[in-house]
Amino acid sequence: MGLAATIGIGVGNPIITMLLSPHVAIAHQVETSGAVGGTVHIEPNDRPRAGEEHLIWFALTKRGGQTIPLSACDCTLDVYAQPYSEEDEAIATPELRAISAERYNNIPGADVTFPRAGAYDLVLTGSPVTSGTFSPFELTFSVTVAR
Repeated sequence: MGLAATIGIGVGNPIITMLLSPHVAIAHQVETSGAVGGTVHIEPNDRPRAGEEHLIWFALTKRGGQTIPLSACDCTLDVYAQPYSEEDEAIATPELRAISAERYNNIPGADVTFPRAGAYDLVLTGSPVTSGTFSPFELTFSVTVAR
């Protein structure tokens, strides 16, 4: 089963439209965890630079393509410098806020400043505010930060 079928999105979905458009650079990362899919975007143009603040946002969908708004998700974002182990603490846990980006409203976003160039993992975990609306998830997105 392909990624689109796994998270229940089709050609009418903005994520798929963006990925299939010949005029758009493929920059957004897509990850899945169970029946939840997530796409990350780092402003501007998915090209973070060390020492600069960047808005990072996540479009979350559950199987069937329905968007998961931040108001429905008890979400946490942890930022780790690679390499790291389970015992290591996150270098940052920025506060998530509801933002609007592209065609999405009330999605999780945060301001992040990467301290230096290198590889990082953004780990977004979430559970439903109302039990049973979606399964808890953990999505990990790898990011390379330039000087």
